[in-house]
Amino acid sequence: MTPLLLHRFWSFIDDTQSSILLNLDDSSLENWLVNQFGSEHPLNGLEMDVLGDYVRSRLPLIRELAHTR
Repeated sequence: MTPLLLHRFWSFIDDTQSSILLNLDDSSLENWLVNQFGSEHPLNGLEMDVLGDYVRSRLPLIRELAHTR
């Protein structure tokens, strides 16, 4: 992922309601984040796969950030 895409993703996380980030199970949250982010920032298939892997590896951090808001 490019630095610009990473920045946009974490800005997207900051703008997402905490209740969404905390209430979905891991698989649903991963799918929701990839699909929502992809609808706002068009991605090709490879970028979607990379983003999915990235999100999966960062779910604990995403939930922790949402919990501290």
